[in-house]
Amino acid sequence: MPANLPPGLPIVPDGERPFSPLPNRSGAHLPPFEMSPEDFEEAVSDALQLIPAKAARAMDNVAIFIEDDYTPQPGENPDTVLLGLYEGVPLTERDSWWDAGSLPDRITIFRQPILNICGSRQEVIDEVAITVVHEIAHHFGIDDDRLHELGWG
Repeated sequence: MPANLPPGLPIVPDGERPFSPLPNRSGAHLPPFEMSPEDFEEAVSDALQLIPAKAARAMDNVAIFIEDDYTPQPGENPDTVLLGLYEGVPLTERDSWWDAGSLPDRITIFRQPILNICGSRQEVIDEVAITVVHEIAHHFGIDDDRLHELGWG
């Protein structure tokens, strides 16, 4: 494992890694895959179970949320589409004063953008797993470039 990664990373789930070669749906104007909010929540819960126990124990003061869609912030491109978002202070940047009154870090998984790019239940499950692992990796201080190198982009 590269020396610049925290212990326990890269995150490699037990068993087979989720993989969904998503078809290019952007020009096809296909309808989004339909999945109930409850089934989507179950997919997120299942994805959290893929996190190795050692990495899960190392997670500190982080909450996971599901929202229907991402709303671009002022100054952002209004066409911004996100599947997930990590907001907080990565473990690698916290100092001894960090947890004195700090709010939990926040990971949000956006339901509709994931459904928009998926054509089947299995694609949704795989994309949710990839997105959950991706955002948790940000909690551990891993940036997007490194995640893409590791195949969790």
